[in-house]
Amino acid sequence: MQKKYSVLIVEDHTLLRQGLIAMISSDPTLEVVGEADNGRDAIRQAAALKPDVVLMDINMPVMNGSEALTEIKHRDSNIKVIMLTAHNAEEYIRDSIKAGANGYVLKQATRDELIMGIHKVLNGKTYLTPDVADKLFNKYLSGSAATEQSAWEQISKREREVLKLVAEGNTNKVIANQMCVSIKTVEKHRSNLMKKLDLHNSAALTAYAIEKGIITTR
Repeated sequence: MQKKYSVLIVEDHTLLRQGLIAMISSDPTLEVVGEADNGRDAIRQAAALKPDVVLMDINMPVMNGSEALTEIKHRDSNIKVIMLTAHNAEEYIRDSIKAGANGYVLKQATRDELIMGIHKVLNGKTYLTPDVADKLFNKYLSGSAATEQSAWEQISKREREVLKLVAEGNTNKVIANQMCVSIKTVEKHRSNLMKKLDLHNSAALTAYAIEKGIITTR
């Protein structure tokens, strides 16, 4: 009997998730064993199901894919994780690779490319969508792979969490309650964000969050 590899699909859009399940299931060597619509559930499912590979979006509610990737890899480095996302900005690619992603596939990829990427990762290789690979290669050739950190890279995990909550329109009090910290701590995070990003009000922070895909306007 042909071996089947188990796949966990993490995507917050129901229609897209169902489409991915059908697409993956069309390959006789792959079996979808679970699904989740946020990063926190992805961590739970990965721990319980021990899938061979996790196919995961970056932008999701509750906990985003980047944070979930870090935690999944921390708990079990043998689980392969492929980020499936619409984001082709260099900082997302770098962050995912640094966090241990085994693959990075853009959502405009074809079914054949996605399946090929999954199998390459299962065979111990890294897979990057050609457009992503070209972007990184051209950046390297141009010599602009700067050693100096970008403003985005200087933002801590907690600051990114505050940025998301600010952009969603939450007050400092609400943010403090959600993060289980004091209002003064939230104010400090906001101050650090504005200083690092050279932004001076909530509207500017919100616009930045939308640009980076931390929140969406859909």
